[in-house]
Amino acid sequence: MRAIISVSDKSGVADFAQGLQELDIEIFSTGGTKKSLEGTGIKVRSISELTGFPEILDGRVKTLHPAVHGGILAKRDLPQHLAELAQSHIETIDIVVVNLYPFVETVTRGEVSLDEALENIDIGGPTMLRSAAKNFPSVLVIVDPEDYDPILQKLRRGNVDLAERKQLAHKAFQHVAIYDTAIAQYLSEETFPKEMTIALKKAYALRYGENPHQKAAFYLEQNVRQPRAGLATLKQISGPEISFNNLLDFDAALNILSNFTAPTVAIMKHTNSCGLASHANLAEAYRRALAGDPVAAFGGIVASNQVIDLATAQKIDKTHYDAIIAPEYEKEALELLRRKKSLRLVEIPIADSYQLTAISDFRYVQGGFLIQTPDFFTESELQPRTVTNRQPTEQELSDLLFAWKAVKGIKSNAIVIAKDKTLLGMGAGQPSRVVSVELALKRAGEQAKGSVLASDAFFPFTDGPELAINHGVTAIIQPGGSVRDKEVIDVANKHSVAMVFTGIRHFRH
Repeated sequence: MRAIISVSDKSGVADFAQGLQELDIEIFSTGGTKKSLEGTGIKVRSISELTGFPEILDGRVKTLHPAVHGGILAKRDLPQHLAELAQSHIETIDIVVVNLYPFVETVTRGEVSLDEALENIDIGGPTMLRSAAKNFPSVLVIVDPEDYDPILQKLRRGNVDLAERKQLAHKAFQHVAIYDTAIAQYLSEETFPKEMTIALKKAYALRYGENPHQKAAFYLEQNVRQPRAGLATLKQISGPEISFNNLLDFDAALNILSNFTAPTVAIMKHTNSCGLASHANLAEAYRRALAGDPVAAFGGIVASNQVIDLATAQKIDKTHYDAIIAPEYEKEALELLRRKKSLRLVEIPIADSYQLTAISDFRYVQGGFLIQTPDFFTESELQPRTVTNRQPTEQELSDLLFAWKAVKGIKSNAIVIAKDKTLLGMGAGQPSRVVSVELALKRAGEQAKGSVLASDAFFPFTDGPELAINHGVTAIIQPGGSVRDKEVIDVANKHSVAMVFTGIRHFRH
């Protein structure tokens, strides 16, 4: 038997090659891999000895030769193929061990020239992998160092069955596909190219999906134009296994908290914030967030964009939660919170790593994907235009901007009632906008007097604003753009309510 070994990642390869040599398998290799193996005392022959042709073009052409690919691709059960090999003095190759030039590592390490990037595009490696994977019934193809020991053990026992060979071929084709996707990403200048592949790497399996009868796993997107951020940087400190629904809530929390620079706490339930508040004192921000809906908060997720200190932890500890996410925890806070074995404690560097790093927002629909650029705030909408006779006061404007940032993260039709940078009530996911207003006001109760309202899209009728004004709302922020804008503005003017238009909507279906 003969093997070709040519790897960029050399972890474990020397031990594997030693095992092959002990099985009297002849080893051929290239450049750096050959030198590395010879340094451990393993007998290795060069690819040039196999091909009878020297490496050319500064090593760009080494393995692209019939002696290599003929030996890999020949079907062992076809006498014609074997006869052609014999006629050309080519011997079969039974094992191909290859992983590829570090293209991703090269182009993501900082300023890299186009020439350097191109030089790190592997051609011979993917070609050998594809050849070997195509002929997997006869050729073992190995790309993952974790497969070295299991395969070596099976070779020692004398057989690697067809199912195992097929799985190795699958891994090889997938390895090449992700590699090619990274190169395509690097070379693309288009937001929406005519063709696109998405590269995913499994982070870990989940116990189940949204419901116990659904299977699930968490995958990380691999994109050379997108730094690791958000849930890719998640670090669990303690507590039970993270669930599918936990991750959905974590993502929703990150989307909201990334909009705030002041100390802010969000309490998430079913991907909506049932509590949200900003305050210079984090413990006070938490207290206000909890006051927004203490009943709904039970069993939810607490998210903070600041380090959790002991004072905040002591308040959190009084209520049952499923998880807490924060950039970090003070030692005393961590000691207190981790006493609850059912509480998941998670670190995510929210404040500095989740600022719209995503290139595209993917939504799966039956039969395909909807792809859009991420939703974001514009400078103009954070300086909204007053459309009523009365300008909002300084306090009202501060609360309006807080409510506007909050409503962006709530499912449409979304309404937020807020005061003193605290979410008092919200309406989410209703087919009717006025029903969302009703729900938000009901939650806010008497606190709605002197509050502000944010709507993620325009009011199509006057009923929503009239209802809010009758409950004591004094200022409203909305995109505007309805054919009935004048009627809505007239209602606000009639009651001396300030209204501002952002000109931008933030639907979240």
